[in-house]
Amino acid sequence: MELNLEADRLQKASDWWSTSIIDIHPGKIAIRGYPVEQLIGRARFPDMIWLMLRGELPSRAQSDLLEAALVPGVDHGPHAPSIAISRMAVSCGLPVNGAMASAINVLDDVHGGAGQQCMQLYLDIASESLDGDFARATEAVLARWRAAGIKIIPGFGHRFHPVDPRTAPLFGLVERAVADGVVSGRFAAIGRAVETALAVAKGRHIPMNIDGITAVIFCELGFEPELGRGLFILSRSVGILAHAWEQKQQGARIKGPMPKEIPYTYTGPARRELPPAREA
Repeated sequence: MELNLEADRLQKASDWWSTSIIDIHPGKIAIRGYPVEQLIGRARFPDMIWLMLRGELPSRAQSDLLEAALVPGVDHGPHAPSIAISRMAVSCGLPVNGAMASAINVLDDVHGGAGQQCMQLYLDIASESLDGDFARATEAVLARWRAAGIKIIPGFGHRFHPVDPRTAPLFGLVERAVADGVVSGRFAAIGRAVETALAVAKGRHIPMNIDGITAVIFCELGFEPELGRGLFILSRSVGILAHAWEQKQQGARIKGPMPKEIPYTYTGPARRELPPAREA
C-alpha cells in the first residue's frame, strides 16, 4: 500500500510539467521525437520554430514562406518604441538580457499587436464567407468591428510609410506559393477584399502594411492569431538585440527619449509662490 502511494506521488510529480515538446534524459535530447543530433545541421531555424509550435516539420516551401515573413519585421528604426526602449535601457546600465526584456514587454496591443488583430479580422471574415463571397463577408465583419467602436483597422495604412515597401515583395511570394499549391490563397484574397472595402469606405486607398501581409502569411500557413504575435516578437527581438548591442558599444549614459537640448512642452500652471502656512 505504501509503495503504491509513493509511486502515485512520483507519477503526480512527473506529470506536473507534462510536455509533448521535448524529451530529455542523460545524454539524450529529442524535440518532438526527433533526436537533436539529427536536427543539427539539417533543420533550419524556421523549421525549428514550426516544429516547436506545430509538432511536425514544415515542407521546404512552407519554411521558406515563414522565414520570408520573419525577415522584414526585425527592425523599424530607433524611433520604434521597442527599439528605443532597448537602447535607453542599456544606457541606464541594464545588460543585454534586461534591455531585451524591457523592450519586448511593450510589444502589446498598441505597439506589436496589429498583426494578431489583423489575423483575427481575416479569420472572422473567413468564418463569415463560407459561400466564398469575400466582399460581402468583409463588409459585414467591418461593420461589426466599427459598431464595436474599432476605428483603426489593423494591418492597413502606416503612420510613416505612404506605401509600406515590405508588402509587395511578400505578397509576390504568397502569390508564388499559391501558384505552387503551398497555400490556398484564401487569406490573400481576404486581405485584398479588406483593402478594397477600406478604399470604398474612406474614399482613398489605404494600403496593406507589414502587419496586414504577415497576417495573410501566418493565416495561410495555419497559425493561430496569438502565435502570430509571438512570431512577430521573435522577429523584432533580432533588431532589439542589435540596437541594444550597438548602444552598449557607443557607451552613452542615461539616454532619454530626446536630447537634452530639445525641451518638452510644459502645460501646467505658471511658476508661482507657495502661500504662507496657515494656522489650523
